[in-house]
Amino acid sequence: MALTNVTQEILRDAEQRSAAIRAEAAVEIEKIKADADVKIAEMKEREDKKLKDEVERLKRQEVSSSELESKKIVLAKKKEILTEAFEKTLADLENAPADVKLAQYKAMVEEAKKVIANPKAVMSENDSFTAADLGVSEVVKDGKIRAGLILQSEDGQVEVDMQYATLLQGIWDREIKSVSDILFG
Repeated sequence: MALTNVTQEILRDAEQRSAAIRAEAAVEIEKIKADADVKIAEMKEREDKKLKDEVERLKRQEVSSSELESKKIVLAKKKEILTEAFEKTLADLENAPADVKLAQYKAMVEEAKKVIANPKAVMSENDSFTAADLGVSEVVKDGKIRAGLILQSEDGQVEVDMQYATLLQGIWDREIKSVSDILFG
């Protein structure tokens, strides 16, 4: 009977800690999204002016022969703006201060522990966190990783990719339509 109570108490404590970490991660994600929204708005304003000037120049050209070409230019410019926003956001994440990265990495580890009991972390050669810092069994450096973590089970059979580029690409793929609508109407 006492073992059941202890087990239930441990489970309740683990659930509370997990909820707190998820809440922290949600706050951090919202902060990153808000920062990205501000930067995108600033970029949009600059690029809107450039785009408007470019469109006005194109309108002055012969409409019948340049209509298709102008659409291609506008689409290419939109793609360029979106790519620039993606790369800028990724660079901001990758170049975050060490204390911010450590907090994010710890949250990633805690989330991965839901799937992998005692993960090892694979991270960039540029990061200097230890296994003790992250709360993992081992840290392995990999030159292919720019920033973020790949968390693996001890046998290497289970892997959770939490590299910033992967996470941002997932968000980007999900939200590209709304981002495009915001930027270009």
